Amino acid sequence: METLSKMFKSNIRQYGMIIALVLITVFFQIMTDGVLLKSLNVTNLILQNSYILVLAIGMLLVIITGNIDLSVGSVAAFVGAVSAVLMVDMKVPFVLAVIISLVIGALVGAWQGFWVAYVRIPSFIVTLAGMLLFRGLTMIVLKGMSIAPFPKAFQKISSGFIPDVLNGSTMHNTTLIIGVVLSLILVWSELRKRKNQVKYNFDVMPMGWLIAKIAVMVLIINVFTYVLATYEGIPNILVLLFVLVVIYSFVMNKTIMGRHIYALGGSEKAAKLSGIKTKHVTFWVFVNMGVMAALSGLVFAARLNAATPKAGVNFELDAIAACFIGGASATGGIGTVIGAIIGGLVMGVMNNGMSLVGLGIDWQQGIKGLVLLFAVGFDIYNKSKTA
Repeated sequence: METLSKMFKSNIRQYGMIIALVLITVFFQIMTDGVLLKSLNVTNLILQNSYILVLAIGMLLVIITGNIDLSVGSVAAFVGAVSAVLMVDMKVPFVLAVIISLVIGALVGAWQGFWVAYVRIPSFIVTLAGMLLFRGLTMIVLKGMSIAPFPKAFQKISSGFIPDVLNGSTMHNTTLIIGVVLSLILVWSELRKRKNQVKYNFDVMPMGWLIAKIAVMVLIINVFTYVLATYEGIPNILVLLFVLVVIYSFVMNKTIMGRHIYALGGSEKAAKLSGIKTKHVTFWVFVNMGVMAALSGLVFAARLNAATPKAGVNFELDAIAACFIGGASATGGIGTVIGAIIGGLVMGVMNNGMSLVGLGIDWQQGIKGLVLLFAVGFDIYNKSKTA
């Protein structure tokens, strides 16, 4: 029990948010008479929040370094506008247009990263200026009007589903098989992780608790894939999100770059003294954020099937809230990719659930604000208790 207590205390924010996500889901499932977890609504929930989750992954790295990026919504809108001009007006093939758009995002990130990392202007000021600059450029590119429609192939980024190669009649059999495969990978990964921990004499979860944990996770995966299989299967955007989560989790947990990002957020002075090129790390974190903002803008444009001057409004606030609710620290140095995704899902389920029960947008904004305030307050309280 002592080991379990230590593990819970060291991950209290993340475990707390998982519990909160489950409780919020159960609450709205009851309040909506079961509509929340119907296959169509679950699919819509994924599609509606995909671009925020993409932003949250990039924003997490920025927050871990102790910075913030207020411009991501405007950058997403600007890149969406440029992609529309390329694909709709200039008839550029969508693959080439996507690559150009991502490169533009990287250049925007490099522009802002230069001012933050090398000129030492606070990121709040730089990205606030970027918010205004790129919102204005969006208006200029679109000339105050929407551009539509996008090519069908591009739209499938957000509205398409993986094909059912097993040709199920009433079920999307490929989705069910993917659920089983993911379950097997999860079991293998957890057992391998425990074996390595035992090998190096680390504290490990008792086998009974580990089996219970694996059983719950396997159940969640297969119920989730079953729900998706009863509709159209796994959306393309969910595959993209899964790949991003795997890549960024690996980078943050297993690579030198990831350790440098955490070290920079923990203490810039100590990181610099230990030989880390802090300016270099900060610069590339903002370049990465620019690419993720561009990707988010493309996903949103594909879902809306149009580039509009008002695209991306408040995206930055939702992405920042997702990171903080998911366990990132306001002072930097702490946070996980999975935590940011959980935080984004908490916000998404709340938005969707409140809309389904007919709660007005005014109440929704107020409730989300309180949730964010309590999440950050909880983080500060925990730090004061452990200090």
